[in-house]
Amino acid sequence: MPFLASPSPVSTPTPVITPEVTPTVTVTPTPTPTSSPSPSSLINNLPDLNDIPDPGSLVTFVQESWVPALGTLLAIVLIVAAALALRKLTHRLITRVTGRMAEGVMPDRLRNKSPTVTESSPALLSERRRQRAETMGSVLRSLTSIVIIGTAALMVIDRLGMNLAPLLTSVSILGVALGFGAQELIKDFFAGMFMLLEDQYGVGDVIDLGSATGTVEAVTLRVTRLRDPDGRVWYVRNGTVTRVGNESQGWARAVMDVPVDNHADAAKVKQVLMQAAKELWEDPAYHQTVIFEEPQVWGFEGLSETAIVFRITVKTDPLQRAALTRKLRRRVKAALDSADIAIVAESSAP
Repeated sequence: MPFLASPSPVSTPTPVITPEVTPTVTVTPTPTPTSSPSPSSLINNLPDLNDIPDPGSLVTFVQESWVPALGTLLAIVLIVAAALALRKLTHRLITRVTGRMAEGVMPDRLRNKSPTVTESSPALLSERRRQRAETMGSVLRSLTSIVIIGTAALMVIDRLGMNLAPLLTSVSILGVALGFGAQELIKDFFAGMFMLLEDQYGVGDVIDLGSATGTVEAVTLRVTRLRDPDGRVWYVRNGTVTRVGNESQGWARAVMDVPVDNHADAAKVKQVLMQAAKELWEDPAYHQTVIFEEPQVWGFEGLSETAIVFRITVKTDPLQRAALTRKLRRRVKAALDSADIAIVAESSAP
């Protein structure tokens, strides 16, 4: 059997490994298995029961820190609310009282003396009451506000734990300084307040203040404004008034001196004068409205070599005294002329 020749092996070229194609091998570390914690380690890692806050201490902390603060805040709110409510209530009460005063009548001490004064000049009396009531209401409201708000402020400061002694000392020093600096102004205000409370004079009154005389046009706590017969307006500070002569409160007396010839019959002259005054008294336009009582003739008021002076007095409404005196002069002149009684110069009488 013939042997077949085996093919010669084909040689394969050996690849050449260059650096460019050399693969990079990354070595991955082999993970180490984690061991499960042992029960003993778990027990050791538990928190200590002594480190947990005590509920009682939390309550104590809240009571010591938050409760006092909330209590102080609530007390301050209640103080402020009570002060505002009390202030509003007192202001409403003062407004109601002064409103009734403005709508009312004259004080009893004046009304008893002259029950007809309110009928003769309602406009002036109404304005007088209104100004007096408004001024008194303003003063009372200011005083109550100062007292209530000041007291509330001191209570709030005390609740905050602040020392009141230095504050009160500072306020006292400031008050003394203001008192010395504004003592004239304070004097005017106090004088005006007492003048209004005592109703010494009001709008429409004819008064004599010493430094000025005239009809009162306005009254405030600080000054009084009046107009004299010449039309000048005077502003008088209330603190400078030491005396007041009021010619308008209650009633006034119209006084008229009549000098006649000293050779005239005194009885006849007195009768003529009395008749003239009585006719005016019985006039419906004057009876019990302008003239309150029957006129009087006082007889010999003066005597000289040339004249006898008779005095006629009439109790009348203060605001009507000047007009009544002029009317009475006309009546007396006509009556004396009719009786043929001569009137001499008043300057010749003592």
